[in-house]
Parts: sequence; C-alpha cells; structure tokens
Amino acid sequence: MQLRKIIAALLLSALPFATPARAQDLASLVADRIAVSGENVLVAEGGVIVRYRGQTLRANRVSYDRATERLDIIGPITVTDARGNILMADAADLSADLQQGVLNSARMVMQEKMQIAARQILRAGGRYTQLTDAVASSCQVCAANPRPLWEIRAARVVHDELEQQLYFDRAQLRFAGVPVFFLPRLRMPDPTLARATGFLMPQFRTTSGLGSGIKQPYFITLGPSRDLTLTPYLSTKSGRTLEARYREAFPTGEIEVTGSLSRDDIRLGENRGYLAAEGRFDLPKDFTLRFSGMAVSDPAYLLDYGISDEDRIESRVEISRTQRNEYISGRLIQVRSIRDTGDAIESNSTLATLIGDLTWHRRFSGGPLGGEAGLRLQAHGHYRSSSLDTDTAVDEDLIADGRDVARLSLRGDWRRNWIFGPGLIGAALGEVSGDFYQVRQDATLPSTISRLHGAAAVELRWPWVGSTADGAGHVIEPVVQLVLASRDKTQTPAEDSVLVEFDEGNLFSLGRFSGADAREQGNRMNVGLSYTRFAPEGWSLSVAAGRIYRQADEGQFTAASGLEGINSDWLTAAQLTFPGGLALTNRLLFGSDFGLTKAELRMDLAQDRYGLSSSYIWLQADTAENRPDDTQELYFDGRYMLSDTWTGKMQGRYDFESGRATRAGLGLEFRNECLRVDLSLSRRFTSSTSVKPTTDFGLSVDLLGFGGSAKPGPAQKCRG
Repeated sequence: MQLRKIIAALLLSALPFATPARAQDLASLVADRIAVSGENVLVAEGGVIVRYRGQTLRANRVSYDRATERLDIIGPITVTDARGNILMADAADLSADLQQGVLNSARMVMQEKMQIAARQILRAGGRYTQLTDAVASSCQVCAANPRPLWEIRAARVVHDELEQQLYFDRAQLRFAGVPVFFLPRLRMPDPTLARATGFLMPQFRTTSGLGSGIKQPYFITLGPSRDLTLTPYLSTKSGRTLEARYREAFPTGEIEVTGSLSRDDIRLGENRGYLAAEGRFDLPKDFTLRFSGMAVSDPAYLLDYGISDEDRIESRVEISRTQRNEYISGRLIQVRSIRDTGDAIESNSTLATLIGDLTWHRRFSGGPLGGEAGLRLQAHGHYRSSSLDTDTAVDEDLIADGRDVARLSLRGDWRRNWIFGPGLIGAALGEVSGDFYQVRQDATLPSTISRLHGAAAVELRWPWVGSTADGAGHVIEPVVQLVLASRDKTQTPAEDSVLVEFDEGNLFSLGRFSGADAREQGNRMNVGLSYTRFAPEGWSLSVAAGRIYRQADEGQFTAASGLEGINSDWLTAAQLTFPGGLALTNRLLFGSDFGLTKAELRMDLAQDRYGLSSSYIWLQADTAENRPDDTQELYFDGRYMLSDTWTGKMQGRYDFESGRATRAGLGLEFRNECLRVDLSLSRRFTSSTSVKPTTDFGLSVDLLGFGGSAKPGPAQKCRG
C-alpha cells in the first residue's frame, strides 16, 4: 500500500502533464511493473502504455526522471497522436509531454497511407518532426521484397504538423529502385491535408493535330473556400495554352469558372479559347438559383483540345422550387450553334437562340370528383435574330426562318381510379388546355392565335397474378383505354413538338407530343398487354406490346414516329434482368407489314471484375426530324480487370450506314495502394469543314498518399 501511495504521489506531482488543474491534462500510466528509484526516477516495465492529450505511447520500458523531466524509452516503441499518425522506433529520449526528443531507427506512418523510415527522428517544439536519411513511400513493403514500387529518398525530411506539410532536402524519386528524378528541394502535403498550394501531377497528351505535349497544373489555395488552378499546356506543333479553373464555395452555394487561351498551328496567327461558368445558390423560401454558360472562339476548339463534344452551346439561368405538390420554374436560355452540317456551320440567325419560359405546376385533391387533379400555367417565348419572314412559298433551299413566338398556356387535368369486381382497375381521366400565341415574321400564320383543346378517357386494367409449381410468380395485365379528344384544326407554330417518341411510357397517355405546341387530336383506342415473370432464382422477364387505333387519321405524325396513319405501328418492349448484374432491354416499332420503323437493343452488365454497356439503334429516315438518311449505329463501353491492379477499357461507336467507325478508344489503368497510372488512346474518324479526324493519346501518373481525393486500389499482399 505504501508503494502505491508513493507512485501516485510521484505521478501527480512530478509529471508536468499530470497537474490536477484540468482533467484533459492528466496522464495515465499502465504497466506490468512499476518501481521507484530514489526520489526522482520512476521506472515502468512490461506492456507500458502512457496516454496524454490524445497521444498514446506504447513501449517495453519507460524511465521518467523528475529532475530532467525526460523519458528514456526502450522499444519497440509506438507513439500515436490524435490525427492517427504513428511514430515507431527501437529507442527514444523524449520530453515528458512527448513533444521533443530523439527516436532512433524510427519510422513514421501518417494516416495509414504514408510511411517514412529514417535513421533518426527528432521532435522539436511539439510541431516539427525531422527525419534524417529518410525513405518515404505509401507503397506496401514486404520482407520478401523490401523495395517499394516507388519511393522518395532524402537526406532530411521535416514534417510541419501545424501546416501539414512535408519538406524534403536533396530528394530523389525512384521507381522500382531506379532513380528517375532529382530535386534539391521538394515540398508536398501530408496525407491529412486535402488542399495545399503547389504543383499537381503532370499529364501527357499526344494528338495528331497538336502533337505531343505536357500539362503541368499548379493549384493555388485562396482560403478555406476558394482555389485557383493554372495549367500551362505546351505541345510540339507550336501549341501554347494556359488553362484556368476558379472555384469558390459560399454559405448558400458555389461557383466554378473554367477557361483556356491557346495559339497553335491549326489556326495560325489566331487566338483561340473558351470560357465557361456554372453555379448554384440557395434562395429564400426554398428556391434554388442555377446558372451555366459557355463561349468559344471557333467551332473546332472544343474538339481539338478534348474539352467537349457539344455542338450547340447552351447558356442558362434558372430559378426553381420543387415541393411535394408544387413546382415553380423560371429560366432564360441562350443557344449558339457550332454544329457542322458537312458543308457549313449551322446558321444561328434561323435558330431560336434566345428562349424564356415560366412554369407553375400544382397538384391537389380532386375535391367532390375525388382522385387527383393538377393545374399548370406556362409562359414561353423564343427569338430568332433573322429579320426575314418565314414563307413556305419560297423554294425549300431558300427558306429564311425568322419567326419569333410568344405563348401563354393553361392546362388542367384530373384522374381517379376504382377497384371493383374480380380485381378490375378502372380509371377516368381528362384534361383541358388553352393556349394563346403571338407570332412575328411568319407570313404563313396569323399574328395572334388562340386554341382550346380537351380530351377525356376511360381506362380498364385487369391484372392476373399467379404462381406455378416451380415457385415463379406471373403477372399478366391487359389494358384498354378509350380516348375522346377534340379535333381543333387551328394551325400553330410547331416549335417544341417536332421530335416524338413512342414507347411503353406514353402508350396510355392523352398526348404524345414532347411540348405544348401540338396537341394529339381525334378519338382513339389505346390497347396493350404486359407479362412479367419473377423467377425464384432471382431473374425476371417483362414483355409488353401495344397499339393505337384511331377513328380517323388526323395527319399529325410523321412516318419515323411510329404513329403515322389511322393505326399506329406495333410497339413491343422486353426486358430481361439477372441477379448477377446483367440487363437486356429491347424496343421495336413495326408496321402491319412487319417493316421496322425504330429498333433499340441495350445490354448492361455490371460485375466487380468486368462491365459492359452496349446499345444498338436503328431509325428510319425522316426529314421532319432533320434526319435525311437512315440511322444505324452500335455503341459499346466496356472494362475488364486483368488483375487486382490492372484494368483494361474499350469503347467505340460504329455507323453501319456509312460503313465505318466514328469513334474508338482503348485504355489501360494500373491502380494499387500507392500509384495510379492511366493510359488512353482514342480516335475520332469523323470530319467536316471545321474539324479533321484526330488521334489522341493520354498518360497520367498519380502518386497516391500525399493528400488529395484519388481513391487507392488494393494493397500488395505479403507472403511468408
């Protein structure tokens, strides 16, 4: 009992971090054996654990001298701080608060990512840790193969815990033990720091248009919520580019601005570039502001520099709010075309380049009618810069379309369902809409147009549900829908209803136009049948077929839509899914003579080691949809893990009508716990007046473990 009192008194009075003033300043000591030598020395042996201010010291023997306030420690030793950094050594001489001292034959492990081995580690001021004759790497090191995949050797490494930085003196980068780079001074962030000013890993890119080049990003922190990245890009064909990206986060939103300025041999003597911005902000009353915009110097710039495949540049600002029963949106859109039609760039003067609309949509109870109702109010307008009127009497090749349109629309809809009899589901639904137009610069239309349209329908569904002896579930559902709709022949400008998609999603819809300029007219009957099988093994099969029968051909649809004529084409759709991640989807539109109008086949396969996404599409030619020739195209994008660390990638797009590939690409990625290497090779085969076929080769290398957000791969497994 006397010995315990002496030890307690010594811990509370002698250790500087054991003052009773604050609980967080108290230290705890656990050991197999504790002894007191003289009046000033306490010796703890066997499984020693000392905890103080978030730090934990583990050792075989600890001797504390009260007179010098030093700890003499015999290892193996580990010191873990509050951030998860670990110091390991064979022996150490430290201050009582573990903030200063020397560790011999030591190693520092930071965030379980970066390891730095050194002949000696010196701690000073509770902030700096100096390592001499150091080797740093985030790679797994095994006894059978002690050489890491990559390492940085330095005469001295200083870790600044406050600034979260690593400073290397006479640094040498080695891959597989071979020196590849030398720097007299090198600064890098430690793994605990996500953002720090400095150079990022370079990227190498080779294209047939620009030649071989290198990009060297430089990241600049401008505070906790802002940063700027500048990336010079130099290529062998006189290419000189400066890329920039600015980001800033606000309490209620964020913005990002990107751009570049270039001079090259593709357009001699010309400055080329682009500027883009996007952002989002939260506004009062749950509204959200979103905006985006882009400007580019010439039609080929985005493709030449691998920035984007967009050929119509859209800039917009939008304020919206989405709630359970209400949607409000107001937006302004500007469109600029850089689309190459083969002979020239698409004219912007006859394109609706300025578009604005305001939408309010509300859902509510049907009141005395029951069910659910909705009301939508929309104001829309678009402007063309052409000052010439539209005149269909002019030769087709000389049409000048400068039509400007403003529209105000109000639509109400209602639906109610009943269940009766032997599981029958009946429904009644309807909608009524009114539109008012003002039209300028179109001699074929009046300057003001008003239209009233209504439709009502009754619907009957009869789902049959059952199971078979093998445990499979089956659902068969026939559906019949009778629609009565007005036949108003008022001519309106068809601006937002040109492209029509006929699929299982709108088979039982009162209208199949994508916009408000056209309303589907005339009485009709929509019929369909679906079948679904749920197998006990986990796979499922869904098949659906349907058709539309009209009382009269209203002449509203084109042949390629599948809706032309008094009766529509047959619509069939099938989907097969497996629990292993395989899904097959097929949609077909074909006429009574079984001639195809549209066909789409899609396959998606997602596994841990491999994946494939592929689609085939066939579309009938239709000048009304700006498609003078048939379209038949195959696209695929796949990956395969060649090993735990190597992944192969392949993608391509093939045009069967032209008999050639339009795009092809190969990729190879290596990723483990400390290194990521990404190789890519792509070829664009298409050409026009502004762009030529190009080949693009890219190489990027990332050393993982020095901060950043790149996800590491699997670590090497040591054997033996």
